[in-house]
Amino acid sequence: MSASQTLMPFWMEIADRAVDDQARQHANEKALAALVEQYATTLYRVAFSVLRNPSDAEDAVQEAFLRVLRHRHSLDEVRDHRVWLIRIVWNIVLDRKRRAKTRPETDDVDELARVLPADGLSAEQRAAAAQHHARVLACVDRLPAKERQVLILSAFEELSSVEIAAVLGITESSVRSRLFRARNLMAQLLEHPRSLR
Repeated sequence: MSASQTLMPFWMEIADRAVDDQARQHANEKALAALVEQYATTLYRVAFSVLRNPSDAEDAVQEAFLRVLRHRHSLDEVRDHRVWLIRIVWNIVLDRKRRAKTRPETDDVDELARVLPADGLSAEQRAAAAQHHARVLACVDRLPAKERQVLILSAFEELSSVEIAAVLGITESSVRSRLFRARNLMAQLLEHPRSLR
């Protein structure tokens, strides 16, 4: 057997591995693109609900996807991509809030209308809905931090108590008790806007 015949299977095996690696990389890129498309809006809403600034929320979502890109090798190990991504964004926005230690005093009604669309309503109805949304968001902002966090994840992002517990790193019973307190406080604030604080 000649040297070229001996080396031929070796080179074919290397070529097959290279093709497999390229196919795997292409599949990973498609999976990442699907994650971005599927969850970008949800992650933006989570980020905006905390940061209240459109460009900061977009930056937080972009940073989250960059982190996912850096750790794409562990993507297969994740059981629930939605909860995992929300937790990443949640941690990013909380870090930014801690660093900034500031909070805007007014809500951008145009941005609110973009995030919470009101299709099929007259201009007067849209204005009333935007005012109501602004009032509800102002009441949410007045809640204590722990209650505000679980309420945002439950009401705005529609996460279950199990998913919220995973995002915040607390027990499910803590989530339920915080939600109970948050809902009671919201009812008081909406009924009597001057209560609490």
